[in-house]
This record gives sequence, C-alpha cells and structure tokens, in this order.
Amino acid sequence: MKIAVLSDTHGNYPLAIKMLDRISDLDCIIHLGDVLHDADIIEQALCIPVIKLAGNCDSSPKVKREFLLNICGKSIFLSHGDLYRVKSGIGRIYEKAFSVSADIVLYGHTHVPAVQKKGEILLVNPGSLKEAEVPQSLAIIHLNDTEASAEIILVKDVDLSETLFA
Repeated sequence: MKIAVLSDTHGNYPLAIKMLDRISDLDCIIHLGDVLHDADIIEQALCIPVIKLAGNCDSSPKVKREFLLNICGKSIFLSHGDLYRVKSGIGRIYEKAFSVSADIVLYGHTHVPAVQKKGEILLVNPGSLKEAEVPQSLAIIHLNDTEASAEIILVKDVDLSETLFA
C-alpha cells in the first residue's frame, strides 16, 4: 500500500494537487490538519480518498484531532502534533504512540520534514506545503504485511512545470 501524507498546507492546495498528481499508484492520502478545507479540495480534485485530521488552525468540532488507524496489519497513530508539543521534541508523542502500541506515528505542526525510528516505532512528519515555506514537502509511506517505510518528497525535486487543469 502506498499512502501520501500531508500536513500544514495552509491554503496551498494547488501545490498539493500538483505534487500528488505526479505520484503513481496512491491508495490514499492522509492530511494531518492545517487547513481541513484543503483536504476536501484535494480529495475532489484527485478522486483519491483522504483521511482528515484537524490541526491547531482548524475549527471543525466534527473532525478528530487524533486517532489510531490500522492498515496492512500496522497500527498508525495520527495527530497534528500540537497537543504533544512536538515543536519541543518528539518525546510526548512517542510516549503516546508507545502507550497505544502504535507501529507508526504520523504528525505535523512543526513544518519540518522528518523520518526517524525510535525503538520499534517509525515517526514521520511530512513537513509543510505552505506557500513560501522552505523546504516544502510531503511524505510517502509504503506498507505491506511485513514492513513499513517512509520517504520525504521535496517540492524542489519534482518537475512541476507541466500545467494541470488547464
């Protein structure tokens, strides 16, 4: 299974759509919040299911701030990250993930892309696609019955010159 992970698009859904349109064989997209409306537009434009979380800049009480997802036999803890003060480090979110027996943690909020392993838990922050952010990025998660891996895709490394939706 191939999953794109986004966070902190902050209204820059056109860039998200361009980036995601260039990634083949996506099974789903996870948007970790900031801004939820972007996730709705991305889902409509690409016709790929989007799992949505609310971030600290989102005000919808109907959308969860965190939850546990099970895909391909992996337990994935999703959080925007602000509730665990990830800007001060990953310790709190790691403890939460450990307490719920998560294999993978997906979080945002810092706007800094990161893929790291702590103990047996894979922690992934896709970074941000916010306009004028440096670097702009998203993450790709690869899952199968035995393995999970992640990679960061930087916007600067993708050819976006082709016009879409002309």
